[in-house]
Amino acid sequence: MITMLNDFKKFILRGNVVDLAVAVSVGAAFTAIVTSLTKYMVTPLIAAFSHRADFSSYSFAIRHTVFQYGQVINAIISFLIVATVIFFFVVQPVNKLNARALKNSKVEPTEKKCPECLSTIPIKATRCAFCTAKLKPVREKAKS
Repeated sequence: MITMLNDFKKFILRGNVVDLAVAVSVGAAFTAIVTSLTKYMVTPLIAAFSHRADFSSYSFAIRHTVFQYGQVINAIISFLIVATVIFFFVVQPVNKLNARALKNSKVEPTEKKCPECLSTIPIKATRCAFCTAKLKPVREKAKS
């Protein structure tokens, strides 16, 4: 029983589980903000320009069953707002940071192409494993 509790504690305190819990909580709060923004600000603004009622009241009925397609329109607008904000304020900055980090890090190649058969071989190889061509050894770079 104690071992199981210790394993559970290790699982809960793992970094990615805590990060995921925080992300879900923040995402739910952000979604609530965007939903109310859409419902009370964006949709009435669009309705004011289109001279029509609020989207949430759009519906039709078939055999006493009401289909509120206006609510679907509101949900689509909310989704587009959330996706736009996430793309421009999360995805784009993270991509730029990753690109900058990759540009600054100098990774030495570990493989090279054989000039005879164009096979990929280890950088330190002096003979191709595929065509057995003799290769010039690669000089080691002096570490600064």
